[in-house]
Amino acid sequence: MSEDFARAKIVTELPGPKSREMLAKRLANVPQGVFYTVPVFADRARGAMIQDVDGNVFIDFAGGIGVINVGHANPEIVEAVKAQADRFFHTSFNVVMYESYVDVAKKLNEITPGDFPKKTMLVNSGAEAVENAIKIARYYTKRPAVITLENAFHGRTLLTMTLTSKVKPYKYGFGPFAPEVYRIPAPYCYRCAFGLEYPACGVRCADNLERVINLDLAPDKVACFIAEPVQGEGGFMVPPPEWFKKVREICTKYGILYVDDEIQAGFARTGKMFAVEHFDVVPDMVLTAKSLAAGLPLSAVTGPDEVMESVHVGGVGGTYSGNPLACVSALKTIEIIERDDLCGKSQVLGAKMMERFRAMQDRYSVIGDVRGLGSMIAVELVKDRTTKEPASAEAGQVAEACFKKGLVILKAGIYSNVIRVLVPLVITDEQLEQALSIFEEAVASVD
Repeated sequence: MSEDFARAKIVTELPGPKSREMLAKRLANVPQGVFYTVPVFADRARGAMIQDVDGNVFIDFAGGIGVINVGHANPEIVEAVKAQADRFFHTSFNVVMYESYVDVAKKLNEITPGDFPKKTMLVNSGAEAVENAIKIARYYTKRPAVITLENAFHGRTLLTMTLTSKVKPYKYGFGPFAPEVYRIPAPYCYRCAFGLEYPACGVRCADNLERVINLDLAPDKVACFIAEPVQGEGGFMVPPPEWFKKVREICTKYGILYVDDEIQAGFARTGKMFAVEHFDVVPDMVLTAKSLAAGLPLSAVTGPDEVMESVHVGGVGGTYSGNPLACVSALKTIEIIERDDLCGKSQVLGAKMMERFRAMQDRYSVIGDVRGLGSMIAVELVKDRTTKEPASAEAGQVAEACFKKGLVILKAGIYSNVIRVLVPLVITDEQLEQALSIFEEAVASVD
């Protein structure tokens, strides 16, 4: 990486003249419903850095919304994709098959939790993985109901939008929603729905799943329970260690499939290949996307042979599902994560960031909570630590101040008051130090 691309550097006003020109073209041709976080256009990206069309260089703490765990334009992945592009772009696996699809399925069957025969189907996006998992769960169990969590995010299609908790902007005005979706409070210890404190609470939020199954529904009507091991858009809430064990036991008791949504938390983000591995439980189905293929659209549903084989021929699939370019990217991505121990790197990164963020929490009262697993870390901002009133405007100000100094970050949380970190795991120590300094300056400016 050239020296001028190794650090954040702002050389024009933001947005610069070329980005302003492109922004005008974008506003004339793309609907406002397709949001953007920062008003600049990328020219190139490498590792954890993005350079815009005006020459401004940013440290990327967004990672394409959790997609770029192995870094932007990883040379090995670029080479693999180019080699596949020389052979063919597309045949549709549903028409003429190709080996890379099968190899991705085989690899996911091997590395996902659970020592039992599995099968994997590939689709294009996280939302498609969720949709297909629920289709399969309903088909296998012959039951209609799905239980999800408050604060969840599972996508933007009709069914996944229904599963998603946050109304604005994801659901507002788009109803009616899909039927047979039910919601229970999430394990959000900082804002407990039951007004309790861990561990004295006895993890009531987990026991509540059984109450809802028996009182609001009926055990023989529930197909599956779906949850993110660490909630992403909801604000990076990490459940108590025993929460998933209780949930797993309840699902097993009533023959309900437990679906693990690893779309944002998977592939070394939390310091393990899959975040659910932190909780020593085995889900029935594992959903992956985002960093699976390092920026190319690919997602997967992996589950027990018996469950996955229950659907009749032609019942699942799609024209672009398991595109060959994305498949070779996924195979190389997983190889890099395993070979270069990005799980270990994530743990080291996370420890450094957690130490700095908690030191900031001691200095700045606007920081109410710091939480996370591995490098999947969030900082929740509040107006008052006693009342925990969300500091939504201040979170926006922090994000804007970071951007002006060359750091791209994302907000999250049901109140949009959480700053989340999805930095590529290949970031250098120098880049991380600069990013954390920029972030602290931004927090200090609003404290």
